[in-house]
Amino acid sequence: MSRGRRFWAGNIAVAEGALAAGVDFYAGYPITPSSEIMEHMARELPKRGGTFLQAEDEIASVFMLIGAAWAGGRALTATSGPGFSLMQEGLGIAIMTETPLVVVDVMRLGPGTGQASKAGQGDLMQARWGRHGDQYLVVYAPSSVQDCFDLAVRAVNTAERLRVPVVLLSDELIAHTWEGVTVPDEVERVERRRPVGDEVPFASDDPRLAPPMPGLGEGYGVLMTGSTHDGRGVRFTSDPAVHQVLTQRLTDKVRLNADALAVYEEHGLEGAEVGAVAYGSAARGALGARELLGERGVNLGVVVLKTLWPLPEAPIRALAERVRALVVPELSLGQLVLDVERIAAGRCSVHGLSKVGGGLPLFPSEIAERVLAVRQ
Repeated sequence: MSRGRRFWAGNIAVAEGALAAGVDFYAGYPITPSSEIMEHMARELPKRGGTFLQAEDEIASVFMLIGAAWAGGRALTATSGPGFSLMQEGLGIAIMTETPLVVVDVMRLGPGTGQASKAGQGDLMQARWGRHGDQYLVVYAPSSVQDCFDLAVRAVNTAERLRVPVVLLSDELIAHTWEGVTVPDEVERVERRRPVGDEVPFASDDPRLAPPMPGLGEGYGVLMTGSTHDGRGVRFTSDPAVHQVLTQRLTDKVRLNADALAVYEEHGLEGAEVGAVAYGSAARGALGARELLGERGVNLGVVVLKTLWPLPEAPIRALAERVRALVVPELSLGQLVLDVERIAAGRCSVHGLSKVGGGLPLFPSEIAERVLAVRQ
């Protein structure tokens, strides 16, 4: 892939970032507003030596990714709300079998079919907790087209490093925004750790590290099951101790790496009177509001979250300690605001700003108006 400056839409940047990170397998089912990712992969992946499959549905897609990953591939798919719902069982299996893969969820308005071509941010809690049982995965969210490229690379590498599914949570506005993107000369590609000696594929002495993952044809006999299992992969469906050890380790390898996984930006915290915490397209509105308010002599501190799970709590807590109020703009009826309220813990007041329906962004003027109201 050629380097330098490119002019891409968000969906194209996601696809190109994934390709740059070494993704060589894509299986998916077309769904608005993510379809350009699939279309781009259909054109480009075979040219670059990869495999593209249009599956019969999203359930098949995610299970194809699991198979491809265990065959040594770097696997990715893209979908939106209804398709993401269908993938949840497969994602749970991927978590349990420690299978690295990436799912791009380009959010639209729901529930149900909703407004298929309109932006929303209602999938945050689903991305974190959509599977049954005790489990963790990693969630990133772009707020620019550059982020789409960079976080796609990061998502693939995080999946490979931690042997965990990663969700890239975009939205329709980001997906169809066109901006300049800088493609670096070198793009990191994390390689899976292979077993050494008698290492087993489902246990690790260090809770922060993923176990080694054998490669296809390398001579390792591997048992793989979605049931409770020991370090060798042997099923133990009645032993409470085995289940405790397994589920604790599966969550710890994400939870204990929270600081390393945290990606965020801080804008204008020094001297801020009011703060805003946002992600995705809502974060663009918050940064625009910061400019508008600055012209009126009001300093709005903004934290832009690019990791949504594990949630970076330190920057939110630090902002809450500086300001008298926090505004949390979202294209939903309020999901991130629940976390911000918990983290702020009474240090300042917290105010949600919700907008749903019609596909319109949260305009800077709307956020600025809310900031001025809570500043009183």
